Amino acid sequence: MNLDDNQKLIEHLISGEEKAYMFLLEKYHRPLNAYALTLTHEKAIAQDIVQNVFLKTWKSRKKLNPEYSIKSFLYKCVYNEFLNHYQKNKAVILLHQKYIDYAHDIVEETDDKMLKRMIEIVNKEIQKLPPKCQKVFILSKREGLTNNEIADYLNISIKTVEAQITKAFRILKKRLGEKYETILIVIFGINRKKST
Repeated sequence: MNLDDNQKLIEHLISGEEKAYMFLLEKYHRPLNAYALTLTHEKAIAQDIVQNVFLKTWKSRKKLNPEYSIKSFLYKCVYNEFLNHYQKNKAVILLHQKYIDYAHDIVEETDDKMLKRMIEIVNKEIQKLPPKCQKVFILSKREGLTNNEIADYLNISIKTVEAQITKAFRILKKRLGEKYETILIVIFGINRKKST
């Protein structure tokens, strides 16, 4: 069972194979949790959002499209679940309304091929970051490690970790332009307020 293959993974999920679901949980639970946390700033709510996304994904697995990236699907679901949570609870939305509208447009209305192309461009620019900066950024935004965990792992200070993440975001924003800022947030859960 080759679950690293996106299409095969989705096909196994559609078939209701629990091994495929467990693989999905193990691979994406941590980074999705980190992403949700940047949106909610509350650990318990972030965990609830991610749990709901996985449950809904399993329940509606037969509607999954094997041609569509499961990673993109999960990140979109987390973002939508985040919006639904705050709309239902009538809480103050933590992100500026203009940003929310813009992010929603990208997440919901961007053509899948265009979104995939934009993600590829972002990934290429990440590979061009200075080595130390790139490593810290990937550990934080792709692997979902906390700043403390990264500091311990790389034997550097937390301030250095924060500085490298901020530097990475600044470089990417400068190279890619404003229209890619939301793509960075959608993919990696970068909090604009903390990163600029």
